[in-house]
Amino acid sequence: MNRATAIAVTFMALVAPATAAEIKVISAGAVRSVIAGMIEDYRTRSGDTFDFTVGTTGQLRDVIASGKPADLLITSAPLMADIEKTGKLTAGSRVDLGRVGIGVAIREGAPTPDFSTPAAFQKMLLDAKSVTYTAPELGGTSGVHVLGLLKKFGIYDAIAKKAIHAKGGIDISQKVARGEAEIGVTLISEIVPVKGARMAGPLPEALQLWTVYTSAIPMSSKEPAAARAFVNALTSPAMAARWTAGGFQPPK
Repeated sequence: MNRATAIAVTFMALVAPATAAEIKVISAGAVRSVIAGMIEDYRTRSGDTFDFTVGTTGQLRDVIASGKPADLLITSAPLMADIEKTGKLTAGSRVDLGRVGIGVAIREGAPTPDFSTPAAFQKMLLDAKSVTYTAPELGGTSGVHVLGLLKKFGIYDAIAKKAIHAKGGIDISQKVARGEAEIGVTLISEIVPVKGARMAGPLPEALQLWTVYTSAIPMSSKEPAAARAFVNALTSPAMAARWTAGGFQPPK
């Protein structure tokens, strides 16, 4: 049995529900790209279908507050902590999925700029013809962090003149891939899957923001068993390599 077959068999063994379910998931975009392939495997073997609502942290906060039905939530740890305080999550259902940092996206084939230190990162942004990051008003994890760095460096006004605001991390990487922006700054997991964009590297550790993404089942879930089985599959040892390939590290 080869490795691919072994992974598939392991994944199949983790599919618990005997009948197919429709699992409604409200998910951060940073995670949705990584689990896309896992979902296809899981859907084939379980028969379950998925209804995904995807957004930035700020958008998800509004969606969840609106009372939109969900069987499973996948959000940043800080947002999940806020949701836990409402008492609307199933006790013991929270599972950390992984953590991801912020990286620099450049177009495939472009030379890799130096941003190995905070000073070099600042110079790279100032020298770039254009920089794209998530529009701050959307409340995205990376966008809020980038905005804070620009203000800390005192270069917000200089960068704002050439900034291209994006709708989220995948949009950032796509803009870079199409040549619409020279430099993109977003979560690593939203650079890796975009064809034509390349992850030039993570931010210097002094500037880095590591974000843990976690899952939990709302008390109002209509498919709690199916949601739990899906999370068990996502966090199985067989899927560890996919998380790593998608830019995630194990949660700490």
